[in-house]
Amino acid sequence: MIKKKHIFLALAIVVIGFSSILGILYYQKILKPNVAKNGILLIPSNTDYDELEKLVRPFLKRTSGFRWVAKKKNYTSNIKAGRYTLTEGMNNNELVNLLRSGRQEPIQVTFNNQDSFEKLAGRIAQQIEADSLSLLKVFKDEKFATENGFDKANALSMYIPNSYEMYWNTNASQFQNKMLTEYKRFWNTDRKAKAKALNLTPNQVMTIASIVHKETAHIPERKIVAGLYLNRYKNKWPLQADPTIIFAHNLRAGKDLKIKRVYLKMLEIDSPYNTYKNQGLPPGPIGMPDISAIDAVLNPASHNYYYMCASVAKPGTHVFAKTNAQHEVNSRKYQRWVAKQGY
Repeated sequence: MIKKKHIFLALAIVVIGFSSILGILYYQKILKPNVAKNGILLIPSNTDYDELEKLVRPFLKRTSGFRWVAKKKNYTSNIKAGRYTLTEGMNNNELVNLLRSGRQEPIQVTFNNQDSFEKLAGRIAQQIEADSLSLLKVFKDEKFATENGFDKANALSMYIPNSYEMYWNTNASQFQNKMLTEYKRFWNTDRKAKAKALNLTPNQVMTIASIVHKETAHIPERKIVAGLYLNRYKNKWPLQADPTIIFAHNLRAGKDLKIKRVYLKMLEIDSPYNTYKNQGLPPGPIGMPDISAIDAVLNPASHNYYYMCASVAKPGTHVFAKTNAQHEVNSRKYQRWVAKQGY
């Protein structure tokens, strides 16, 4: 009898010991902290488990436990792309649950006034998974443009410079659709009413705004500049906007020429963007105007100015004139100043 008790006791000790060891092993694999540092894990689309493990390895103290939990939770065949925030001290169970859930955090995608689709594609590709080539392809999709009220010349108008919330693994088409949604949101009832009151379409507003944006970086005078171009447009005067001449020359050259000054001979370029030779608006925007320039056109200053000239007294701003005689005085003053600078 005593012998049997010893056997049972020995077996109990073995079972308890085995259970303890098993419990320790399970704890180490599942619940023991394994993420060694805070950081961002980017998982591209179509990533398989072997690729995923290489991506996550720099964050882990041990990989084997993560792999074991991933297999037990069927994560190895259920990998979700995205941008995930990892926190130091997370255990494998928490980490796998996070990645398996696809619970990524959105990011703020920001772009300012990009002058071309090439520049916009490059800027966006730095922030989301989509590469610049796939972005450029959808940006230049003429079928998409036509279906949504744009054409080749004004398709850039759909992209309003701002910050937008989206997920890192947004693809090119998803980004484009997001921008269309944001464009429609931007052109709310109030802005549409203001455009209609000016007898302009949203696309025409964007074209004028692009000229205003290029003409002055001094935001407080943008409403004045907008009013000036609207005065010319309404009265069927040529806009005579130097930025359109620069755009026309760059378009012909196929690259951004650093043109600091517009000369008389440049005004003869044969282009629909030459607002000295052609009356009315150019075919589309000459760049991507920011919101302040767009709203300046929708809320222009009321005045009788038809001429503007760079200011000598306050570089970066302009002086305005109602008559050509007044403008000639301002222009000669500016030309004398330029000559002294040796330009």
